[in-house]
Amino acid sequence: MTVFGSLRMGELADWRRQINDLYARIRLMDDPVAAWKLWHETRSRLFKHHAMSPVPVEKRSEFKEINVFSYDPAFRYSVTLRPVVPITTAVDLGPDGVMTYKSVAKTCGLEESLGSELTVFWILGYGGGLFIPFQDQSNGDTSFGGGRYIIDAIKGADLGLDPDSRLILDFNFSYNPSCAMNAAYVCPLSPPENKIYEAISAGEKRDRQVT
Repeated sequence: MTVFGSLRMGELADWRRQINDLYARIRLMDDPVAAWKLWHETRSRLFKHHAMSPVPVEKRSEFKEINVFSYDPAFRYSVTLRPVVPITTAVDLGPDGVMTYKSVAKTCGLEESLGSELTVFWILGYGGGLFIPFQDQSNGDTSFGGGRYIIDAIKGADLGLDPDSRLILDFNFSYNPSCAMNAAYVCPLSPPENKIYEAISAGEKRDRQVT
């Protein structure tokens, strides 16, 4: 989530446009590893050069690339969804107001290898979109302590469906909320129900370049 005020809306719109375009390209690619490389290279470039980068301005000259685990195909899943009783949650984002989302489904396809399933949320408000944050046993060590996101459809961060219409959850594409790099941002963190009791050694790492 972003902190508004003096930030220029045109730059924010361009940032979101580029992220949306990136994921649109990824969804058309047949090779997950090539798609992941594009994801890493493009986001690293944006984080270093774009005005809306969460990397603090004074640290961008030293910033090289986003710190990530190597791609591991074992962390790519296709899951079905089962409905759940909706529960609405409101998160205070400070200057950004309140973000409200509700649980709409539970994944089916992760428990056998990861020990648990994830709750899928829908962001309420105009446009809406799926939202899946998660915590795992790597948090605070090799990954950000507050957990990571694997889907945030408002930002276009969504790998889509496989040929059997199952939701693609590739943890190699999981990423840190902006507050992991910059204390000026206030981010919704993963709720306790989305705790995975295995270490997910895939996706974005804790970035010691800027924290």
